[in-house]
Amino acid sequence: MRPAIRVRTPQEIRTARRPRRHRCWGHLVAAALWPMHDANLGTLLRTCDAVGACLAVPPFRWVDDALARGNTLRQPACVHRVGSPLPWLADERRAGAAILGVELADEAVRLADLPAARRRTVMVLGHEATGIPPEALDLLDGAVEIPMIGTGSSLNVAVAGSLVLYRLAGLL
Repeated sequence: MRPAIRVRTPQEIRTARRPRRHRCWGHLVAAALWPMHDANLGTLLRTCDAVGACLAVPPFRWVDDALARGNTLRQPACVHRVGSPLPWLADERRAGAAILGVELADEAVRLADLPAARRRTVMVLGHEATGIPPEALDLLDGAVEIPMIGTGSSLNVAVAGSLVLYRLAGLL
């Protein structure tokens, strides 16, 4: 007979995690710079908290409202408001960050082969319908692809971003 599975209490879970709230983790940044649907931002914000990442977003008024609704943890989250995506990505790259796009590309690394991030890494997510703009592709150091068997060509941007964040954080 197998032993019963014991579920940890919320207090046990909190005790095993980081000892204090952060202002900016700095190691991983999910860059949702061309969002289309506000629900995706809330999901990404929750995933960022789960893996210790920050979220970079454009400064649109509806983005702030979406983040406020999506922050189901009701605690401050690490969010960077990015004025113009291309100069921000170029600055991150000059500062030494690896810029990784989630995109279908010939040179893309399969998700299962993606190593955990060992330095500051910005994961770039494109627009839900059109992907990462061509002018931003030139700023990427690499791309990651999530293989699919079904008939769709891509996953929802929040789901794709969450999978890649977990992999980059070394949790998958």
